[in-house]
Amino acid sequence: MKTRFLLICAFVLGMASFGEALPPPPPPPDGGDEPGCWPPPCVPIDGGITLLIAAGAIYGGRKLYSKHKQQNPL
Repeated sequence: MKTRFLLICAFVLGMASFGEALPPPPPPPDGGDEPGCWPPPCVPIDGGITLLIAAGAIYGGRKLYSKHKQQNPL
């Protein structure tokens, strides 16, 4: 068990160096056709958040339904 834990820790610490971010690419020399984004991070936020909110709403609705059904059996 101790050997397995040490191997997993060594693997995780060894893989940590691969998680470093790369520098951004240089801007095109002619300025490019597309306008840049402002502010600079330009992170698309709506990709997975909408799905997470929908999944949370479905999960919560299911929990409420099952709790209601347990309290009021027909």
